[in-house]
Amino acid sequence: MEQALAKIRLHTSSSLPHQKTPASLLTALESTFEEQSTEPSPTAYFAALLTTLDGTLQKKETTLNEGDVLPAELYLLALVAPFVSTSVIRANLSAILALTSPLFPSLLNHAPPLRSQLSLYQVLLVSIDRPKLETHGLRQSFASILQLTTDPRPKVRKKATEVVKDVLSRPPPPLLIHPYAERVAEWCRSALVDINKNASSKSQGAENAIHLLAFLQPTISRFPPSSYSTLAVLLLNLPRLGNPYVSQLSYSILSGIFSQSDDGTFDKNVITEVLKTVMAFPPAKTDTTFAPSWIELLGDAMASYSAADASSCVGQVDSVWKTVWPFLESSDASVRKATVHSLDLLTRCVVLADASESSKLADIISQIAKALTSLSHAPAIPDLLSLTSAILTNLYGKGKIETDVVVERRLLALVSQIGNLRTEKGFEYKEAADGTLSTAMRMLGPEVLLDALPLNLEPEDRQAGLEPRAFLLPLLAQPHPSPLSHFVSYFVPLSERMFDLQQKAETEGRQSEAKVWNVLISQIWAGFPSYCHGTPDIKETLNASFSQLISQLLYGQPELRSPVLRGLKLIVDSNVALANSVPDTLNPAGITSEQATLNVTFLQTQAESWEAVLFNVFGSVGRDTRGQVGEVITSWAGITSEQEIHKAFLKVVDLLKQNIGKIALDNQGSNEENIAITALDLLLLLLSYLSSTDMAALFQICLSSEVLCAKDNAIQKRAYKILTKLTESGKTAVDPEAVLKELDEASEGLTSAAKKDRFNLYTALILLIPSSAMHLIPPLIPEAVLGTKETSDKARNAAFEFIIAMGQKMSKGGIVRRDMLEGMDDDSAVEATATIDEYLTMVAGGLAGSTPHMISATITAISRLVFEFKDSLTNTMKNEIFTTLLVFLSSANREIVKSVLGYIKLSIHTYPPNLIQPHLKELVPALLTWSHDHKNHFKSKVRHIFERLLRRFSWDEVYSAAGEGEASKVLVNIKKRKERAKRRKANKEEDDEEVSKVKPTAGDAFEDILYGSESEVDASDDEEGTGGNRSKPRAKDKNQAQGMRLRADDDEPMDLLQGVASRITTASTNRRRKPGQDATHFKTDEDTGKMVIDESDDEDDAQAANDVSGTAYRESITSVDGYTRGPNGRIKFNKDTKKRRRDNEDLDMMDVDENEQSQSKQKRRTSVNLGHEFKAKRAGGDVKKGGVDPYAYLTLSQASKKSGGRKNRIGVASKR
Repeated sequence: MEQALAKIRLHTSSSLPHQKTPASLLTALESTFEEQSTEPSPTAYFAALLTTLDGTLQKKETTLNEGDVLPAELYLLALVAPFVSTSVIRANLSAILALTSPLFPSLLNHAPPLRSQLSLYQVLLVSIDRPKLETHGLRQSFASILQLTTDPRPKVRKKATEVVKDVLSRPPPPLLIHPYAERVAEWCRSALVDINKNASSKSQGAENAIHLLAFLQPTISRFPPSSYSTLAVLLLNLPRLGNPYVSQLSYSILSGIFSQSDDGTFDKNVITEVLKTVMAFPPAKTDTTFAPSWIELLGDAMASYSAADASSCVGQVDSVWKTVWPFLESSDASVRKATVHSLDLLTRCVVLADASESSKLADIISQIAKALTSLSHAPAIPDLLSLTSAILTNLYGKGKIETDVVVERRLLALVSQIGNLRTEKGFEYKEAADGTLSTAMRMLGPEVLLDALPLNLEPEDRQAGLEPRAFLLPLLAQPHPSPLSHFVSYFVPLSERMFDLQQKAETEGRQSEAKVWNVLISQIWAGFPSYCHGTPDIKETLNASFSQLISQLLYGQPELRSPVLRGLKLIVDSNVALANSVPDTLNPAGITSEQATLNVTFLQTQAESWEAVLFNVFGSVGRDTRGQVGEVITSWAGITSEQEIHKAFLKVVDLLKQNIGKIALDNQGSNEENIAITALDLLLLLLSYLSSTDMAALFQICLSSEVLCAKDNAIQKRAYKILTKLTESGKTAVDPEAVLKELDEASEGLTSAAKKDRFNLYTALILLIPSSAMHLIPPLIPEAVLGTKETSDKARNAAFEFIIAMGQKMSKGGIVRRDMLEGMDDDSAVEATATIDEYLTMVAGGLAGSTPHMISATITAISRLVFEFKDSLTNTMKNEIFTTLLVFLSSANREIVKSVLGYIKLSIHTYPPNLIQPHLKELVPALLTWSHDHKNHFKSKVRHIFERLLRRFSWDEVYSAAGEGEASKVLVNIKKRKERAKRRKANKEEDDEEVSKVKPTAGDAFEDILYGSESEVDASDDEEGTGGNRSKPRAKDKNQAQGMRLRADDDEPMDLLQGVASRITTASTNRRRKPGQDATHFKTDEDTGKMVIDESDDEDDAQAANDVSGTAYRESITSVDGYTRGPNGRIKFNKDTKKRRRDNEDLDMMDVDENEQSQSKQKRRTSVNLGHEFKAKRAGGDVKKGGVDPYAYLTLSQASKKSGGRKNRIGVASKR
């Protein structure tokens, strides 16, 4: 709201009355708010405007001309109303209606205030509850709005339509259909009746129909379904008006009604009448505007007919199909697309009918196959391919039926025909064919498809002259119904033979051929996971021999490891999901939940052996590639019994103990460290499946000093992760006091890389501390505070979370026994109540630290706590913290001052103004002392703080606290820069009303406040140029409108009756380039016949252009003025070092030299001798003296030109 009001305030001095009056009214209201000390909230604006409107109406100042008060009040009310709460609008509904409802008649002739009134009622109608919708004034107002939907003024009509659509789409809960929907439908019905009655006046009736249809198009979907039949009959009569646009729009609306209607919405008699009427007036094939909506209406009507009465619908399919099919010969792509959509719906009607109607489907498939070789359907080949995909999906996707043998045979023949087209050399629609073959692979499965279209990849197939179909292998990697036994019987032997061919090619030195076989093998095994989606024959297929083969691939073939692992994971996950009847689970084979349960039972018997194999593979691969193996281990562990998990746990723990002991004795040995890390990784994977006894034993192992103080940081990190997960699981008993004591003893051997996981463990333990043991928290504070200064971003965030967790624990209450704390005097050793104020006092103890690093970290931690608990802290504590930290602003240490500036920036944003105002006299001078310091960006930080201050306080309050002298000039400068930035922003908004760019944020509210500048004058130091080359419009493609054509081939005759699809092309009409064809365009020497290549400077220019575009990004990163952006969105500017300055100077000198050279070349190139057009093109010419030909024929006007002084002047008759 504030952004919208800010745009209005700028027009107080505008010369236009309709802009100045709202701005003046807004300024007057805000002045009243200041005088009465009222917060300018949306409710306050709304109430003040209603009061002002009431006063205006009582004074009878109801004129609606430009510059009058009433339009301005309505405009501001419409602007503020969307930001007012619903409860306020409901409470003041009667007052709003009493003031605004009587204005509708007077507003009808004034469009701008009428649109404001409509915007206001848009908010009212969607905010009130159901009982108040029947209020008399509200119903009457809605009726007035409904009449405006057909208003002749476009903006009024558009706004009224938007209001009705918004109201109907947001019914009061729990209703699904708005109470006004029936009323709107009845009004539309009467309007359509009136238009049909007045059909004699076609021009006026067409205009009214267009307005009404434009209203119906976005709103009819919100009408009650019971009104669709009546409206459909009335819409069907509109094409009689003879207006093509009305016909198209009415058919589009009818199509939308049919497509979204549920079963039984339409009476079948209405649908048959619609079909009969529509089919009686077919458009021409060349019609590209009306035909798409007409065709789509037929398809959607038949789909609705099938839902109402499937058996009767099938009888209409033949006639509708014959009517729609010829439009595939259209040259317009939109007509063909609509035709395919309609034919798809027709095939769906046949599929959903009885099996006795399968002969119609067989005829449809035969017609498509014939059209693929027809010249008249040549432009529609992609559409025919997509129609084939739709038939496959309708038959074998959802709603599958028992297909007839004839249908299956013809469908396979059609797919084979498409596959053969795909292999032809001149076929241009290979991508569309691949899409259809992919659908066939997904619906039929490779077992059926490869029987009809063999791969023909082996040498004996090539020798027999068979065309290879390697393009089918990438299509394997999608779910399909073929069983896993097909992969074992077909692809496994094929991959073995290909592997032998690869080995043979490598031994004979044919590396290219070996690479081809390697790629084919990879594509075969990439399709292995697609066989694993709930396969029904898992018991017979996953036998010892196939399991041994997979294990060998996991060990010895790293490039095939990824698909094999995905397949092993899918075998488990898919069967478990299907056994548990998880919704939206892929089930291409169609197995039942009982079959899936039996599969899971069988896989449980194989789990132990597969876990052993996967453990070995996990230990043999590198750390970076263990993620996928770990996922497979987790899936198989989920179906493994508890006893087998316990055995595996004992083996891994023994392995860990052995190698941890060796590391402690040897103090070196990377092999033992790697084994220990692998063991910890395996324990992390098995963690959620362990019993409570095993969890307790693992907790003690990881808590031992041997593990937590290991020299390898990877061991420490994993140990802390295990401890954290065990603590968070709640399955094992954890004594927080004992664990914290162990962690304190292990702090000496802690590595910096493990601090993040250590903080996470602390955060989990804090939640388990009882309220009577709050004395455990204070000893943890110093480590957490210092953690906020870690170099790792993740460690810092974990430290902040730890600090907040302690604060939340303290805020819940409890007792802090100070006698249990080390270093406390006996006099002060009394019990204290745990509160957030007490916790903040504990944290503030770090301000007495001996190092600036500790003090700075404490201030940062306090800032985070103040932001997190700003609503819980008392004003006394906030005041004490502000007063204490304000003292550190005069510190000589920059690290401390940097943290204090961040806290002050945060406090200005967070604290109420009355808490900061008493400290302005100390705060402002202290900030001004750092306003000229450029190091650490102190100058910009102070400027941003003052900008925030000026938002919360008036200019006089801040300026009076600065005192007199040089320091106060800084504030004056900031004020001027801010005003200049506002003016520039206002001018920019007036020039082009574009949405302002959203400033990048770090994703954390605390960091956005602490580090985000939000400065209004960041770019005010340098004026940005407004120049720049406008982008040139793209040149129109020469081949855009050439369409389809037949490509001629000189080598063989063309058969126009068969095989036309392979000769269709959309390329340009130029003949294909022949070898040596371009050689005729080269410049040659007539005597020798050699090619002549002229020297050109274009390459230098292009190189220079590429150099500019290529080095711009590098300079933005490496130069002094460049910057980089961190992962959280924070900007880090480059340091101004001597090396960078020297590199920039060298680059600048190089640029100057290059520019001088290019300018000199350009000068030499542009200088032309007099009479150059008469120079002989091939002869060498006479001997020149001074660059001038002794004999040159010139006109007198050329010779008498004076260009460049006496030296270059040539006489007309004198000697040259």
